[in-house]
Amino acid sequence: MMNDFPADFEERKMSSVKWKDVPTRRIDVNGVPFVYRELGPTSGVPVVFLHHLMAVLDDWDPRVIDGIAAQRRVIAFDNRGVGGSGGSVPRTIEEMGRDAIAFIRALGYQQVDLLGFSLGGGVAQMVALQAPDLVRRMVLAGTGPKGGGGIEEINKVAALAYLKSALTWSDARNFLFFPRTLAGKHAARAYFAALKERTKDRDRPISLQARRAQLEAIKTAGLGEPDDFSRITQPVLVANGDHDLMVASSLSADMARRLPNARLTIYPDSGHGGVFQHHQAFVSEVLDFLAN
Repeated sequence: MMNDFPADFEERKMSSVKWKDVPTRRIDVNGVPFVYRELGPTSGVPVVFLHHLMAVLDDWDPRVIDGIAAQRRVIAFDNRGVGGSGGSVPRTIEEMGRDAIAFIRALGYQQVDLLGFSLGGGVAQMVALQAPDLVRRMVLAGTGPKGGGGIEEINKVAALAYLKSALTWSDARNFLFFPRTLAGKHAARAYFAALKERTKDRDRPISLQARRAQLEAIKTAGLGEPDDFSRITQPVLVANGDHDLMVASSLSADMARRLPNARLTIYPDSGHGGVFQHHQAFVSEVLDFLAN
């Protein structure tokens, strides 16, 4: 019997799946189970997403995931000890980078693009430094360089945000990711509504051990010696909001200046979650950056 489906039927079918529906998969990485989701075209260099502090798979903005997956293969995963992945979270971003490298290689990829947000941006830098041949291009959003400092202020900002969230029975990201302006509050509501689109096969919440280890890793990195960015020669897109309370926008700008082949985008009237508040512009710029 003849197959009446067009030659690219399977690819088009995979490309039509949305983040809210894509199944969660598991893979053994050196004896540790890692959970991940993937969607988008099956051809080309995939884009591996590395998420933020205390986040799991369901904390990715589907507007960003689906937007990029419309043209590129997207893979998002929980690193060791996070969400549904096994093991314990390492206490340094260098170790987190090694785990990310092991995961990517376990999937069989020889080269990927990286998109790291916040803590994930720090992990992406470690991947590029430790396995440069593995990385083709890199997007660093809402993140800064190792040794950037400001750890004491970040802790104060985070503590205040969590106090406000407890008093208002709301998510602390309302205060950490978005400015408390009309536009910022509107963006926060849209962001949290998008996160609720997935209703089945949701990820496990992050554990207390994972939270503590991630915070320790961030503190160690912030107080550590700066990395030699001359070793990262791949094209890099650095993006942030113009008033980031978590990672000062000036740190993103400093990182872009120090990277040999970087360009910087600062989104107006936005904060740490500027790439979510301005998700349409961000997706468009990322796709253009990765295509060139």
